[in-house]
Amino acid sequence: MKKAGGKTALKRSKEGDEEQNQIFNFNRKPADEDKDDDLSDSEDSVYSGLEDSGSDSEEEEGSDEEEGSDDDDDKMKEKKEGEVSEEKKKDEYEHDSSDEEDIRNTVGNIPMEWYKDFPHIGYNLDGKKIYKPIRNKDELDDFLDKMENPEYWRTVHDKQTGSDIVLSDDQVELVNRLQRGQFGDVNFNEYEPMVEFFSSDVMIHPVTNRPADKRSFIPSLTEKEKVSKLVHAIKMGWIKPRRVEDDGRGRYYNLWASEDSSILARHKMHLPAPKIPLPGHHESYNPPPEYLFTDEERALWEQQDPADRKLPFVPRKYSSLRQVPAFSQFIHERFERCLDLYLCPRQRKMRVNVNPEDLIPQLPKPKDLQPFPTTRSLVYRGHSGLVRSISVSPSGQWLASGSDDGSVRFWEVCSSRCMKTVQVGGAVKSVAWNPNPSVCLLAVALDSVVLILSPSLADKQVILSSERLLSAQQEGEEPAEGNGSVVWSEAEGEELNQGLRLKIQHPKAVHQVVWHAKGDYLASVMPDNTSHLQVYIHQLSRRRSQNPFSRNKGLVQCVSFHPIRPYFFVATQRSIRIYNLVKQEMTKKLQTNSKWISSMAVHPGGDHVICGSYDCKLSWFDLDLSTKPYKMLRHHKKAVRGVAYHRLYPLFASASDDGSVIVCHGTVYNDLLQNPLIVPVKVLRGHVMTHDLGVLDVTFHPTQPWVFSSGADATICLFT
Repeated sequence: MKKAGGKTALKRSKEGDEEQNQIFNFNRKPADEDKDDDLSDSEDSVYSGLEDSGSDSEEEEGSDEEEGSDDDDDKMKEKKEGEVSEEKKKDEYEHDSSDEEDIRNTVGNIPMEWYKDFPHIGYNLDGKKIYKPIRNKDELDDFLDKMENPEYWRTVHDKQTGSDIVLSDDQVELVNRLQRGQFGDVNFNEYEPMVEFFSSDVMIHPVTNRPADKRSFIPSLTEKEKVSKLVHAIKMGWIKPRRVEDDGRGRYYNLWASEDSSILARHKMHLPAPKIPLPGHHESYNPPPEYLFTDEERALWEQQDPADRKLPFVPRKYSSLRQVPAFSQFIHERFERCLDLYLCPRQRKMRVNVNPEDLIPQLPKPKDLQPFPTTRSLVYRGHSGLVRSISVSPSGQWLASGSDDGSVRFWEVCSSRCMKTVQVGGAVKSVAWNPNPSVCLLAVALDSVVLILSPSLADKQVILSSERLLSAQQEGEEPAEGNGSVVWSEAEGEELNQGLRLKIQHPKAVHQVVWHAKGDYLASVMPDNTSHLQVYIHQLSRRRSQNPFSRNKGLVQCVSFHPIRPYFFVATQRSIRIYNLVKQEMTKKLQTNSKWISSMAVHPGGDHVICGSYDCKLSWFDLDLSTKPYKMLRHHKKAVRGVAYHRLYPLFASASDDGSVIVCHGTVYNDLLQNPLIVPVKVLRGHVMTHDLGVLDVTFHPTQPWVFSSGADATICLFT
C-alpha cells in the first residue's frame, strides 16, 4: 500500500505541476516540449531541500526513505504509464477554461511570512508539505539579473509558491489599465445606454396587478398606540421637541434679488448699493445742439485725464436709432460698476434730524448783560497825527494821549476839553498812567527815552506825594546795569515847567511802557532780535534799572505785570511766557496758535489772559485750564491792534484795523468747574480808516462801563 500511495502522490503532484504551469506559464510552449521540463521542475520543487532541512519527526524520515526506494524500483513502469496517459491529459486540458487561482497550495489567505522559518511553504491537496525552491540568490545575483535579464522588469515573485513568474504583454497591459483607474476589460463600455425597466411611458398592463391589502385602508393600531405615548410624554414634559436648526448648508441665496424693504429693515447695517444715475440728454442719440461738443470743447476733452472728464464719452448725433453703433466701452463700464459695488466701502451716515437753531449755543441776550457801551458820546479832537496810545487816570477824571505829532495831551473825560499839551519832540509810542491813586504820574515812551511826567492834575496832597516819590533818590547807588546802558537823568529848565521830571535813556527804541499795580515799578520793551536787552524793569523810588533776562527767546512784543501776584507776562511773536519774579523761573508757556501777537491784557483776577494778533484772532486763555486758548474769536476782518479788560465790569474789548471796536461780555465764575461765559455784545464804529489803519488803541474807564478808542484819524472817541 505504501508503494501505491507513493505513486499516487507523485502522480498527483505531477498533475498539479502541469496544471500550475498551464495557469502561470505565461511564455507558453507546446506541451510536448515542456513535458520533461515540467517533470524535472516538479521533482525539484517536491524533493528540494530534503537533504538540507531535517524533517519534523523520525516517522516522516522513515516514510520518505521507503518512498525513495519504491521510486527507484518502478521508474520504468512510470515512463510507460506517462506515455499512455499523455494523450489523455492533452485532450483533457486542451480546452481548460478555468480561470481560478492556483489551488495547489491549500494554506488559504494567510500571511506567507508565517512560513519564513520553515523549509516548506504549505501543503498540497493530499496534506503533504510543499517545500520551498532552492534560492541561493543574493543581492549581487539579483543586481546582475537586473542588468542582464531583459525580462526582469516584468518578473514578479509569487509568495504562495515561492517561484518567479514572467508577465505576458496582455497581463502588463492589464496592470497598466488598472493603475490608470480604467476597467480591466478593454471591450467594456462604461457609457452604455441605461436600460429603463420602468420607462416614462404609461403601459397598458401594470407590472403587478395584486389587489391592495385591507390594512392599507385601516389606520394602524400600533402606530396609534405609539403616537399616543409620545403625545403623553410631550405633555408631561418628558420629551422636549427638538428645535430644527437650519445650518444653511446646501442653500444658496440670490444676493441681487428684488430687495424687499421689509426683509432689509431687519438688517440694521444694510446699505443698498447706490443706483446708477439715469441717462440724460448727453446720452441721447439725437441730443439738442447745445449738448454737442464744439471743436474747442472736443480738444479740451481729449487733453483731460480720463478721471477728470465730466463725461466718459463724446455726445454724438444720429438721424435714426438703428444707426447707433454698439457702445465700445460697455464691458469696461460694467466691470467698473462691479468693482464699485464690491470694492467701494459704503458707510452709513447716522443723520440726525436736528433743528439747526438747537446747535447754536444758548447764549444770554445782550440786553440781559447790560451795562456795556453802546453809543459814541464824545470825540476828542486836537492831535494832527496818529494817536498811537491812550491811558486813563486811576480816578477816571483825566485822559492822556500820545500821538505821532510829538505831543502828549491831557483831556478832561467828561467835557472832552484839552487841559494841557506837552511837546516831547518825537513820535510817542506809548503812554501809561501810574495806577497808584495816591500819585499823579505819567510814563511816556518815545524813540529811546522813557519820560516821567507830573501833569499836576490833582489836589495838592497827591501832587506833593508824587514829587516826594520822584525826589526820593538814594545817594551812592548805581544802576543795576554795570555798563551804564540805561541812564537816569532829571529834567531841567523849560522841561520842568512843562511837567517833565525824569528821563530814562535806553540803548534802543522803546515801543511800550507799562506800570506795576503798586506804582513803583515800570517795565519798558525794546523789540530787537539781535540783542538780549529787550525788556527792562525800572524802580522809580531808587532810580534803578535791571534786565531780568539773560537772553530772550524770540522777539518780545509786549509785557504786563500780574495785578496781584509776582508774575511777569512776556509776549513774543507766537507765545506768551509767564515768569515768577520771586523764584526767577518760567512757570508757564501759553501757545497762542497765532502768527504774530500784537497786544495782551491780563484779567483783574489774574487767572485769565487775552491777546490779539495781526492775523485777526483774539485768544482767551484760562490759566487754570490749559496752555492752549480756551476760546478763539475771529470777529475782526483785519489785524487786531489792542485789547483791554475792564477793572470792575465783566467786559473786554478789542480794537482792529477794520475801524471797529468789539465789546464782549466775559463772565468769570468763582467755581473752577464752570468755564467763562464769553458773549459778543456790541460792535462800535466811530473812526475813519486812514492809510489802511483803523483803531490803534483801546482802554476802559476805571469805574464806569465806558470805553475809549484812539484811531489813525487823529481822534479819540468815548463810547458810553
